[in-house]
Amino acid sequence: MRVFIAVDIGENIRRAMGDLQKRLADAADVKKGDVKWVDPGSVHITLKFLGEINDEKAAEVCNIVRDAAAASRRFELEVKSVGSFGGGSAKILWAGAGEHDGGLLGLQKDIERRMVLAGWPAEEREFTGHLTLCRIKSHKAGLKLADAAKQYRDIKLGVTAVDSVSVYSSDLTPKGPVYTVLGRYELGKI
Repeated sequence: MRVFIAVDIGENIRRAMGDLQKRLADAADVKKGDVKWVDPGSVHITLKFLGEINDEKAAEVCNIVRDAAAASRRFELEVKSVGSFGGGSAKILWAGAGEHDGGLLGLQKDIERRMVLAGWPAEEREFTGHLTLCRIKSHKAGLKLADAAKQYRDIKLGVTAVDSVSVYSSDLTPKGPVYTVLGRYELGKI
């Protein structure tokens, strides 16, 4: 099964992201087949992607995440700004997950440290907290969306409380990924 570790966001942010996606789609005027908009109902912040693993390894991951969650404190995130990955012709548009007090980065680093100690490979890229708005399939659409995103650089979508971290499996289907919670662990109440 395909597995990743993530934190979820509040319904207020999901609604705001859906509105933002509509505004970006209208502003860029791109063809439906050139862009895959992420369903706001399934948006999350990925802390670590593990790829294909077996059930035994999934249980190990759940135990590691449970322990990291218990050692972490609850925090809030402000979701703001729009950016892109992929250069001038964007491949992915995202909304940034800014933090007031380092809670997200602290949680991610602790999970990464614990996973490496358990023998999992270290992440090579630096962590960037973000919520994916869309994946772009064509060069022309990437140029249009990167340009449209510029007017939303300073947007503020709201604040969301983070009180748990989850381990998910992901099944890829023609209609999009289907996520199943393997374990959801409350953060400490510190």
